[in-house]
Amino acid sequence: MTPLLAFMGIGTVELMVVAGVILLLFGSRLPKVMRSLGEGIVEFKRGVQGIEDDPHASQAGSGERQHDSGRVESHR
Repeated sequence: MTPLLAFMGIGTVELMVVAGVILLLFGSRLPKVMRSLGEGIVEFKRGVQGIEDDPHASQAGSGERQHDSGRVESHR
């Protein structure tokens, strides 16, 4: 148990009771919330992967585009 929870006097039984009450109150909406959270995490990982795959993304904001041949083209 973490020192903070032990200091506050919250034990395993109390945490189980709180989790049970939360499950009773929000049980019907919990699957939808968890599904949305999972989809958000997947989308975030895809976005991060896209940034890592495109090393020239920082040049896109400066009005330049690099072709596959390595040639840089300016669009000003």
